[in-house]
Amino acid sequence: MKVFFNKKAFTLIELLIVIAVITILSSVLMSVIRGARSDAYTARAITEFKSFAQAMEFYLIDYDEYPPDVSRNIPAGMEEYLGGGTWPDGPHPGSVYDWDNITGSDPYIQISLRFCDINGENCNFPDEPWAEDFDDKSAMYWCFEGECRSHPDRPVDHPGYCVSCKGEN
Repeated sequence: MKVFFNKKAFTLIELLIVIAVITILSSVLMSVIRGARSDAYTARAITEFKSFAQAMEFYLIDYDEYPPDVSRNIPAGMEEYLGGGTWPDGPHPGSVYDWDNITGSDPYIQISLRFCDINGENCNFPDEPWAEDFDDKSAMYWCFEGECRSHPDRPVDHPGYCVSCKGEN
């Protein structure tokens, strides 16, 4: 008894084409997901900046001045004004909030979101157009007073992203 199979199988070329199409689609999908994640981190940072700004304004009302500068920590006395009593970790992986109350000849007051460790190493910058030129001294920040900047050791025009500065980024 003869059995005939009249099934057509995929050729090697057809399989390679399908694999290539799946690879291209998955890479496009991954870049979209990565972009959406970065947008979510940025939106969370802006929301947290607004909460911090409100807490600082309440502090200002109670004490008639902003708290003194603190390196990458919560300013003393701010615990009662912040939900949870602490700075949260920054929303971007590896990021940290920093209170800058810089005095002297060029004073300014801001909250910064730094993307490198205290030694300027282990940087993890956002995948955003505004962060393309960032370096270890760059930051995203919310300005309260003065000519704010991305870092106390850098000029005003050093790469940074001011969230509260209207049209000045």
